[in-house]
Amino acid sequence: MRLSLSHLVALACAIAVAISLEAQSTHSVSTPLKADADQLIKAATADDFAWRRLAELTDTFGARLSGSQNLARAIRWSVQTMTADGLENVHTEPVMVPKWVRGREQAEIVDPPHQDLAILGLGGTVATPPGGLEADLLVVSSFEDLRSRASEARGKIVLFDVAYGGYAETVTYRNGGARAAAQQGALAVLVRSIGPVGLRTAHTGSVNYTPEVTAIPAAALAAEDANRLVRLARTGRRVRLRLLLEGRREADVESANVVGEIIGREKPNEIVLLGGHLDSWDVGTGASDDGVGCIITWEAARLMMKLGLRPRRTVRVVLWTNEENGLRGAAAYAERHASTASDHVFALESDLGVFAPAALGFSGSMAARAMIGQIGLLLEPLNFPEITAGGGGADIGPIAQAGRVPTMAYVGDAARYFVIHHTAADTVDRILPEEVSRASAAVAVMAYAVAEMPERLPR
Repeated sequence: MRLSLSHLVALACAIAVAISLEAQSTHSVSTPLKADADQLIKAATADDFAWRRLAELTDTFGARLSGSQNLARAIRWSVQTMTADGLENVHTEPVMVPKWVRGREQAEIVDPPHQDLAILGLGGTVATPPGGLEADLLVVSSFEDLRSRASEARGKIVLFDVAYGGYAETVTYRNGGARAAAQQGALAVLVRSIGPVGLRTAHTGSVNYTPEVTAIPAAALAAEDANRLVRLARTGRRVRLRLLLEGRREADVESANVVGEIIGREKPNEIVLLGGHLDSWDVGTGASDDGVGCIITWEAARLMMKLGLRPRRTVRVVLWTNEENGLRGAAAYAERHASTASDHVFALESDLGVFAPAALGFSGSMAARAMIGQIGLLLEPLNFPEITAGGGGADIGPIAQAGRVPTMAYVGDAARYFVIHHTAADTVDRILPEEVSRASAAVAVMAYAVAEMPERLPR
């Protein structure tokens, strides 16, 4: 199709107007904030302060399972340290949480020749009988495979050998494997660890029981040991295992969410919510899951206070309790703040590590996404990729749903994160100081910009 000269001129004018409007729109959000954003980035990346604070948390308090003394001590430290940082309205909000104690664990091949297996009881697992149990092994590749071999499962230890295809795709076997095996009469269940092959590390995580199905002992098995059992089973020979688990549930205990704020100078009732969960599993020291999420969101607020940047809206940092085995901290926060749910204008959660290459994901209306995209231009000095669609988290989920709140997630490299996820290898040594500093800078810029811009993010 040919265009006349007048049409070409009109088209050129339209394009120029569109470019001008886009530039004005971008200017209206990001340009006035650039100087402050650059200050935050410079301060965050000037040293390894955030990494050293993460090391202090994980080295001093170690694994922080709900109901443990380690978690209680970490909560007290967080309150004291947030206060020393100059954050405002620092306090705890009590939450009753479950208490599960791991006890001794052992698994071994008893026939063919003896070999210990690398296992971790799944969080919440019931115990084996005193002294353990011994039974033949049945390997299955899926829930459907188990159902098709139901007659073989009775009286066996069932191993779900499901290749890791991403956390969301395979975690259902950890959550539901015990129920499915119990329905077919199995004595216990082993689940190939939900994660890529590591260094013979087992990955724990919650197992879910239901009252109508008998609870049977459940443990995760290192991928290398799962491979060995599968190879043995494929030869057609009998494989016999012995399993000892002493996990037990005790009475609920009091824990708390930790809250600290920068009170907004003009719109203190409008809340920009940041946070991660302070609890962890009881192996490793919970550095990536989720000590670092707590530290980088807390650091974002600390940097604002240090630089004297008090935004229009309140920035609230919450370190949630009991994300790993109950989500009671998230539920309690949503219930406590239900009347002000709609006053939450933005919620950002960090619970997927900070391993490079990292990114930010956002969930919200098209209008909100356009504004967030403009704010994302402020991250140019950090070389972040374009902000993608899809961002949220388990702890911000309840309050976000209640208030129709736009949400964001800081997302580290999944390939590195899930190798150590829920394992004894989750320590601060795996995380580079510059990864923590860069994450702190990105969260600080995003939070400050949303809290400072004249209009709130649209629903």
